[in-house]
Amino acid sequence: MNQNPIGIFDSGIGGLTVLREITRLLPKENTIYLGDTARVPYGSKSKETVERYSLEVAHFLLKYGIKMLVAACNTASAYALDRLKKELAIPVIGVIEPGAKAALLATRTKRIGVIGTEGTIRSNAYASAIKALDPDVSTFTKACPLFVPLAEEGWTDDSVTFSVAERYLGELKAHGIDTLVLGCTHYPLLKGVLAKVMGPGVTLIDSAESTAEEVKRVLIENSMQNNGADAHAAHRFFVTDSPERFVTVGRRFFGERLEGAELARLAE
Repeated sequence: MNQNPIGIFDSGIGGLTVLREITRLLPKENTIYLGDTARVPYGSKSKETVERYSLEVAHFLLKYGIKMLVAACNTASAYALDRLKKELAIPVIGVIEPGAKAALLATRTKRIGVIGTEGTIRSNAYASAIKALDPDVSTFTKACPLFVPLAEEGWTDDSVTFSVAERYLGELKAHGIDTLVLGCTHYPLLKGVLAKVMGPGVTLIDSAESTAEEVKRVLIENSMQNNGADAHAAHRFFVTDSPERFVTVGRRFFGERLEGAELARLAE
């Protein structure tokens, strides 16, 4: 039994959807979440900068004895995962490969769509991961930057959100995809609207769910799970700026269990 916490980080708030799925699937696991809210978004930064930010966050979390690190950020997963795996002595998991694997299991026609922020789509990370696993798959990508503020505003079932989704997703529908990867951790909050726009013939892949499954698999494989009969999970939250706003908006993602957040001082 390993009671040490799982470390999860994101550039901001969206990674809370990954944390939510981890706590749902692994209710006994202790967690520490860090949102790098002072430097959000990562998507507009260079690969070198994202690597540096990710390593600074990782070393902060390591001080709390984490047994695993989850990069619950698509940009960090695309740009910094290899460096984190190379430099850390604990398992490191990103959100892209689990999502790519889940999409391949779901598709019937081998026509997969990917939506994400401009940075994630520009990195081509999902398309590359899918192609690496199955070269015969056709991928179609679309940046949907307005989905992030709509999710944070709580407009998850609003006519404005529906109109924006129809405009963004029309192009992907025209390509005849049967699977759509939600390549941003904010997007699970908009699942209802996205499902309505895409229709029943398209399977939505929530990378948060796929990542939680991968976390569970790695914990079991390495005999690292906290499976004590009396285990009561503790969840701790850190941010690099504005804890009050993080808690207010974060409750839309994680619920009332997010009682407060502490300010983190990262070593440069």
